[in-house]
Amino acid sequence: QTKDFSDGKSIDKPIYNHVTGLLDPAETIAPSPIYVIEGLHPFYDERVRDLLDFKIYLDISDEVKFAWKIQRDMAERGHSLESIKASIDSRKPDFDAYIDPQKKFADIIIQVLPTQLIPDDNEGKILRVRMIQKEGVDNFDPVYLYDEGSTISWIPCGRKLTCSYPGIKFFYGPDTYYGQEVSVLEMDGQFDKLEELIYVESHLSNTSTKFYGEITQQMLKHASFPGSNNGTGLFQTLCGLKVRELYEQVASKEVEAASV
Repeated sequence: QTKDFSDGKSIDKPIYNHVTGLLDPAETIAPSPIYVIEGLHPFYDERVRDLLDFKIYLDISDEVKFAWKIQRDMAERGHSLESIKASIDSRKPDFDAYIDPQKKFADIIIQVLPTQLIPDDNEGKILRVRMIQKEGVDNFDPVYLYDEGSTISWIPCGRKLTCSYPGIKFFYGPDTYYGQEVSVLEMDGQFDKLEELIYVESHLSNTSTKFYGEITQQMLKHASFPGSNNGTGLFQTLCGLKVRELYEQVASKEVEAASV
């Protein structure tokens, strides 16, 4: 179906019903200039991978997943700690075999990790988030902090950024990921006042914004969304801007090729 869609054909997408465990009537989707494939196995099949212009993988650590599941299932659904652990353990072999290996094929990996600002934290409320960006990807220039290619640790809290405990810490530097060169941008902690994000934005480069302050504007627009005050929201915003720029570049090249 991905091949049909990329060839400009309509597809009938199966709809899985999570309540009944059966397939509902298929949904017909017309071809579009841009489409997004999401799910548990989007990069598993090499034939599908080869059709994708850009790939993003959300990599949530076991510690954070466990903390989130406890908060949700114990507080909201009344499950016991033992049943939650059993549920996670039962799924882990399949996750390790079929889902986790796909991240090596992504162009951007967003890692969600426990904070390092609070010793032995296990609540998962303060997060350390890493945006791992592959080098050498067509139509994509990684975001960097201060000086491209350098290794930088930055604590911006002070006169220009309000930071309550445990504060905010940024990191940027080159690294390797599954044998490939990458640039890593990391944020640990969360913003007290989103409007002050403009100070951080002013120190980021290659963000693919169209005007100064666009990142801050987008974050404020979605301030009520989960993660809007930490690295998950910031890096999702940066990913969105990168996808927009990539689409515009690919579309421009196709127009130029058609006019020759």
